[in-house]
Amino acid sequence: METNILRRIFFDKNNHWNNFQCKYEAKIRPVVQKEIEKFRGCGNPKNGFKLFVCEGCHDVRKVPYRCKGRFCTTCSGGESEEWSRLLTEDVLQVNHRHVIFTIDEGLRDVFLLHRHLLKDLMDEAARLIMGFFKKKAKVTPGIISGLHTFGSRVNFNPHVHMLVTMGGITKKGEWKQFDFLPFQMLRKQWQTVVLKLIRRGVSDKARKKIQPRLQKAFNNNGEGFYVHAPKQRGDIKEQLRYIGRYIRRPAIGLNRIEAYDGHNVTFNYLDKTDGKKKEETVSVEEFISRLIRHIPDEQFKTIRHYGMYSRRSKNLSKKMLCEWQKKARKWILKVKKTLRRQTWRERIVASGKNAPLVCGKCEYYYEYKGEVCLENGKLEIKVALCATTRAYLERVINHFTNIQTSKKREEKKEEYKPISTERQLCLFSVS
Repeated sequence: METNILRRIFFDKNNHWNNFQCKYEAKIRPVVQKEIEKFRGCGNPKNGFKLFVCEGCHDVRKVPYRCKGRFCTTCSGGESEEWSRLLTEDVLQVNHRHVIFTIDEGLRDVFLLHRHLLKDLMDEAARLIMGFFKKKAKVTPGIISGLHTFGSRVNFNPHVHMLVTMGGITKKGEWKQFDFLPFQMLRKQWQTVVLKLIRRGVSDKARKKIQPRLQKAFNNNGEGFYVHAPKQRGDIKEQLRYIGRYIRRPAIGLNRIEAYDGHNVTFNYLDKTDGKKKEETVSVEEFISRLIRHIPDEQFKTIRHYGMYSRRSKNLSKKMLCEWQKKARKWILKVKKTLRRQTWRERIVASGKNAPLVCGKCEYYYEYKGEVCLENGKLEIKVALCATTRAYLERVINHFTNIQTSKKREEKKEEYKPISTERQLCLFSVS
């Protein structure tokens, strides 16, 4: 049985994902189709693998390729941890504030229907903070911004998380500390910014439909939209991990899914109104619908950098601060060192687990022997370090090919069977 419960929900014998596609084919975004298919094939050796053989007992191990998709529960965890590790080494060693910008509940569906506004939402939040720092302290701060589109109930709730340096660089290249954020002013300004953003970002026809929602959002939030910025010295590594934890992974962790009976899914969530842990049961169709709406559009960046941390000015800012800190004797930059991504083995060892290339039987090391890749729909030997390895890989490819051929024969037999009434209705609705 499939151990990944999310994969079971989508792809078990009930064919929930196929049925969902059949019912809502015209409404599903192409990027959703792409990411779900990547998730389906992730970790399947039939899509390619690397071959390792133990030096001692000659145990054979096939390590399958991973999809590195934005919806994959297996690939996402390592990617998020690696992102936060690299960024921790790159940011300034100064105090950062964690700032959260939210919007009115009635406007969430507007951003769901007009997804192009999500980038503007991030840009406007950063512009608001930078404008305040430049006006009050005459400095440019560093900002790392992350977009989260979901709440604890997997509902669509777009909000912006930020890490903001408490201070910034002056025009002379000096560091100036500044630790003040006016909640009330930011809330009213943020409300104005969001309402104007929506008005200018949609068509005239859509604006007429949305106008009542905009007016209601303005009337119901006399103090402005909620902006949260606790004044505390948080661990920068933990703050980065919190922002980056949902860069690639699905909107719900596997540990939150309590039960799946083939038709309904039960998951737990923390109700922020009373701070209690609760459960909710929804149909599989509703559960899938809630999940896939959080898959970002193609090439959409859910993490962005502004101010001193922006790609355009980061190197220049660091160079100027490096010269300043030598004179001021205040060290806010780490010693420059070459950063590189950790390998698959290094990430596993760093997490506290046993080294993956050490044999559990004889404790000898596994040795790399070759690999097989999927090219143009066929498995091809990419690397074979010896004739014995090549012969073995050819047998594995033949075995997978025979299984695939037998499956196609079974599918052809199924085509001649009478189509069920439910399937007929589904096909009729699509046509």
